[in-house]
Amino acid sequence: MTSKIKPSQGAPYARIMGVGGYRPTRVVPNEEILKHIDSSDEWIRSRSGIATRHWAGPEETVATMSVEASGKAIADAGITPEQIGAVIVSTVSHFKQTPAIATEIAHRIGAGKPAAFDISAGCAGFGYGLTLAKGLVTEGSAEYVLVLGVERLSDLTDLEDRATAFLFGDGAGAVIVGPADVPAIGPTVWGSEGDKSETIKQTLGWDVYRPTPVPGGDAPEGRPAPEEVRYPAITQEGQAVFRWAVFEMAKVAQQALDAAGVSPDDLDVFIPHQANMRIIDSMVKTLKLPESVTVARDVETTGNTSAASIPLAMERLLATGQAKSGDTALVIGFGAGLVYAATVVTLP
Repeated sequence: MTSKIKPSQGAPYARIMGVGGYRPTRVVPNEEILKHIDSSDEWIRSRSGIATRHWAGPEETVATMSVEASGKAIADAGITPEQIGAVIVSTVSHFKQTPAIATEIAHRIGAGKPAAFDISAGCAGFGYGLTLAKGLVTEGSAEYVLVLGVERLSDLTDLEDRATAFLFGDGAGAVIVGPADVPAIGPTVWGSEGDKSETIKQTLGWDVYRPTPVPGGDAPEGRPAPEEVRYPAITQEGQAVFRWAVFEMAKVAQQALDAAGVSPDDLDVFIPHQANMRIIDSMVKTLKLPESVTVARDVETTGNTSAASIPLAMERLLATGQAKSGDTALVIGFGAGLVYAATVVTLP
């Protein structure tokens, strides 16, 4: 078969060139959460490992947090905003259906006219964005790609839900993906298990706030009036999610190691989604990671920031010297959907 289409002219490989993060200034200790639920600091720490989390103030929007994190990543990568050819934002807490928040962020950082779009993949969103960015760089559609994970999950937290009130935090994490001469982002092992979609979900859809009757007809039978509806929040079946994450995601992590041709002994760093300290510790044990491997445990002071958790944890490890440039790291995200994505990367 012949074709008139020219082949792609991208880089042979892609790498993470820089990382940046932003945590809101307000630190919320467990004691503040306990004003709303019948629990204890000891119970929260034993169940999740979380002691504090950051919650955004009125001026710390999804866009402003993203701009701050992006600026740090751009500077760390040593490029200019004008060189960015695509902006990918993973978030579930930007409440406008359209336009994509990525377009506003691209404009505010001075990126010119890059491709810009949002994705919704929950806590696996950073891995999804990283995979897309790698493809854009190697395919030749963009030389440099900004990948953001950003959340204001405090907006979707039910403070009276004993199972989730203490889990979630806010923040933004960003990386720049660009060309490389050697492999620095391994194959991605990703997927979904939609039969488990009810285990982590938003309690209500935004359509419940639509005035009734709806244009052209009556309100759906049994639908409550908007003033009777509680604001939507994220809820989950804790035990089901825990079992799935511990047993199934350890298998996915091993598959990512195998796909990259890397053994646990070759790893320097492990950066799992910061969902729960017990999940992290169980995965370390199941994977039989050597004690020499640095494990990200940012969840203790940052909470679960969904799509932002992996880049935020990566940024902190590098900033504190617990990890260094050139280290080999296994990253894995997993969450609502249920979706997951794992890969092995070289740290910037």
